[in-house]
Amino acid sequence: MKHYKYPEQLYLLPYIAKWCLIACLIAVLAGSASAFFLFSLEYATQWRQGHPWIIWLLPLGGFIVGWLYLHTGKPVEAGNNLLIDEIHDPKKVIPLRMAPLVLFGTVMSHLFGASVGREGTAVQMGGALADQLTHLLRLRTEDRRILLMAGISAGFASVFGTPMAGAIFGLEVLAIGRMRYDAILPCFIAAIAADQVGLAWGVHHTHYLMSGSAPVALWSVAAVIAAGVVFGLIGMVFANSTHRLSAFMKSRIAYAPLRPFVGGLVVALGVWASGTDRYIGLGIPVIVEAFQQPLAPWDFLGKMAFTVTSLGTGFKGGEVTPLFYIGATLGNALAPLLHLPFSMLAGIGFVAVFAGAANTPIASTIMAIELFGPEIGPFAALACVVAYLFSGHTGIYHAQRVGWAKHGLLPRGLKIGEVRAYRAKKSAEPTNEG
Repeated sequence: MKHYKYPEQLYLLPYIAKWCLIACLIAVLAGSASAFFLFSLEYATQWRQGHPWIIWLLPLGGFIVGWLYLHTGKPVEAGNNLLIDEIHDPKKVIPLRMAPLVLFGTVMSHLFGASVGREGTAVQMGGALADQLTHLLRLRTEDRRILLMAGISAGFASVFGTPMAGAIFGLEVLAIGRMRYDAILPCFIAAIAADQVGLAWGVHHTHYLMSGSAPVALWSVAAVIAAGVVFGLIGMVFANSTHRLSAFMKSRIAYAPLRPFVGGLVVALGVWASGTDRYIGLGIPVIVEAFQQPLAPWDFLGKMAFTVTSLGTGFKGGEVTPLFYIGATLGNALAPLLHLPFSMLAGIGFVAVFAGAANTPIASTIMAIELFGPEIGPFAALACVVAYLFSGHTGIYHAQRVGWAKHGLLPRGLKIGEVRAYRAKKSAEPTNEG
């Protein structure tokens, strides 16, 4: 046991100073990268909307991105899963090329009309840029873990303008049912500072206005819990569908650049057949509509189909903003059935489907409060926790570990991508009964 000559708090001062400095460096890097990315994304989206014919070049854009990753991006192809793996089992510094590759790949995906998000790009840029400080500052393995977590928090916070949720996301996304409290200070400083860096560059985030809310009562709580079950199941279907399509494409098409080529062709034909582009890109205008007026009840299915096709065939970006779209439009559709204000349930669905698919109920609840105000807090918390439970041991990040199983018995440290195989193996083992 270590004996302290002076009060323990004095020994904290160098530790706090060290991580304040490192977290601020991460924030400048991640916040600036996210700002450049968001400006590029806005320009690409506006150009695509002004030239709708470009959707027919989506197969070519997918082929180009696939070719680049095949020849230069194999070490970073795993994306967010690579970051999570390096935090759990550190091996080598994330190659810097991850940042420009995912930036270029995502902007290309949005320019030509794929249905992808943006959080994956910001998180990967934040993690990759932060990890370059490992050798520069000669950090130990344990410090490197915290460094990567702070980079994830900074990227998430700066791209969505939600610093508190971003900080918790970097802590919560690594393992189901467990968070690392030794990284709280760096993650919060990096997230808050990165958001401010983005704002200093002139970034403007979308504001969502809730026009009505229900009182906390037995009927409203029961309705929100019922909605949470649906949100969790939809999050599970989204994650499983994306992973299974990706595995199917890899088994059928050996040459990687052809996978997004085929996916781009399917998306382009889907846009032509449906006669609308409301299911491609980020879909922010439709999300805003979900808070303002009733929408078609099938909008969430359209977005899910286009996003699963895009991500499952290899387009770059992220899953979170499409999950916001799916959740908001699904909540909008469920509101009349559950006798709740549609803007309120759109906001709850916005975060709850994400909570179920990403296994991050706490970060999602805090995001709801940051985006929609404190009055939604109790309802968002209930829906996010229920969605988290009902999504099962699945998720959009296969490298997540099991810290504490949601229910039943699973070994700690098991990747959620390996849960299905583990259960199949256990069920095939002979029992000692009889």
